[in-house]
Amino acid sequence: MTSATFTPQTNPTSDPSVEPVLTPIADHAEQLRLAEAGVAALAATRDDRWYPKFHIASSGGWINDPNGLCRYDGRWHVFYQLHPYGTQWGPMHWGHVSSPDMLHWRREPIAFAPSLEQERHGVFSGSAVIGDDGKPWIYYTGHRWANGKDNTGGDWQVQMLARPDGDDMTTFTKQGMIIDCPTDEVDHHFRDPKVWKTGDVWYMTFGVSSKERRGQMWLYTSDDMTHWSFERVLFEHPDPDVFMLECPDFFPIRDAEGNEKWVIGFSAMGAKPSGFMNRNVNNAGYIIGTWRPGGAFEPETEFRLWDEGHNFYAPQSFHADGRQIMFGWMSPFVAPIPMEKDGWCGNLTLPREITMDADGDLVTAPVGEMRGLRTGTIGLGALDLGVNESATVVEDDGGAVEIEMSIDLTRTDAERAGLHVHMTGDGHYTAIVFDAQIGGVVIDRQNAANGDRGYRVAPLSEAELASGTLDLRVFVDRGCVEVYVNGGKHAMSSYSFPSEGPRAIGLVSESGAAHLHDLTMHTLASIGLE
Repeated sequence: MTSATFTPQTNPTSDPSVEPVLTPIADHAEQLRLAEAGVAALAATRDDRWYPKFHIASSGGWINDPNGLCRYDGRWHVFYQLHPYGTQWGPMHWGHVSSPDMLHWRREPIAFAPSLEQERHGVFSGSAVIGDDGKPWIYYTGHRWANGKDNTGGDWQVQMLARPDGDDMTTFTKQGMIIDCPTDEVDHHFRDPKVWKTGDVWYMTFGVSSKERRGQMWLYTSDDMTHWSFERVLFEHPDPDVFMLECPDFFPIRDAEGNEKWVIGFSAMGAKPSGFMNRNVNNAGYIIGTWRPGGAFEPETEFRLWDEGHNFYAPQSFHADGRQIMFGWMSPFVAPIPMEKDGWCGNLTLPREITMDADGDLVTAPVGEMRGLRTGTIGLGALDLGVNESATVVEDDGGAVEIEMSIDLTRTDAERAGLHVHMTGDGHYTAIVFDAQIGGVVIDRQNAANGDRGYRVAPLSEAELASGTLDLRVFVDRGCVEVYVNGGKHAMSSYSFPSEGPRAIGLVSESGAAHLHDLTMHTLASIGLE
């Protein structure tokens, strides 16, 4: 795997002497008022049967990518792509929630609505960073349809800048376009800026589809965070089928010896499925390597998935309090999508901390704050399941449960052993099990009550299998599950839409017996966005 050596025929840069371009076409305050009314109208019709208790979602309307993640003035801020007028993708706005502790969240006013010519058809994804002045700087993509009406003529996308009006981060002033789209050099896709500082230089990377339809990440530099110059192609995906790298990420991390590595993350469009890899419509992952200012990213690993579940895409990470923290979007790409009928659609994952273990692998586990949601704990201790035995451990999960369990692989000969969640009286459930034949953890929705089916696998390494113990941490919300394997060596996020009525949790051992070292269950509080 090598980095790209492509150099654009012309320098695709804004003239550093040119000020940001601001071309209003509508009153932003009025557009925000209309958007708030749209969300409220949808929220008034909302059915809460699958609406999350401890995942971030809009009160109404469609959401996708997490945006603008940052910590400022004592609060955590999460923005997200929002269509306030419907439960399917549409003209993008920025929704906003904030929290003092990553546990108790409050809704903030919608931050951005299309009001400039450069973003006529959508305020697309971007990131936030605390600037040299100690204040947040918000970078995002302004989107227009090239033909003025739909995607049949391609996209026209540019990079934009906005600043908050005050420390409460409730209103913002758009500064305008800072990087125009070099239409001679790209195949329309030119979006999702990620900004950071190394040394005395500010850097921006974003995803590009080149004229040859190759997925790339381009690198720009700036001294003042406003005027930007093209430097180079930071990375080109080696797979010619990958035509775009959405929602790119780039950050340093230390290995066990203290050496600096760089992680390049992206959501690859166009990759074909192979075995357990790339089973979703589009797939988000990362590569570990090295980078030094002035050079290209040099990969040292293969492409690895951030999450091996059915529904995960467009993650974004940020550095705060000495941690690299990531949110992802639980992406409902495949029909049927039953929550579209409920006045809302889509939620984010739990916040995850990214670390590197002694083996040089990335680990993503829920941030430590998540333990603060626990309101009650039941410890069941060690358990044995006989051949083909099942047992109900909770008659009704109450819509918010965390399960910690440890399976003794040396005393388990079942072909499948683990959990059935969202079990309802009509016989439906979602299985979360260790599959001995596959050698991995499986989320299986073949018997799910609603929505898409299929299964996903997190294959365990030889070392994990040889360890003799499998640790699972499972979060069960009203309409989704998140599974963390062996402390975050693997993560899996999937929607699970149960039937009406009580939702039980059970243990199962198929075609063999199973032994659990321990099983502990925690009831969880709401994060306050219901």
